[in-house]
Amino acid sequence: MAIPNDPAILFSYINTKLRDEFSSLDDLCRSLDISQEEIVKKLASIGCVYDVNTNRFK
Repeated sequence: MAIPNDPAILFSYINTKLRDEFSSLDDLCRSLDISQEEIVKKLASIGCVYDVNTNRFK
């Protein structure tokens, strides 16, 4: 599955998936077969970090 390349669109896409379908970032990445490190790095480039308590990027 292709994920958005643009960090701002990726932010929205990942948070929507986390809200609607997955209980953790690890579950999302495993299910979609995507690199968690790549997601975290790409979203960090726009100042976003994953909050495990709320299960979303902020």
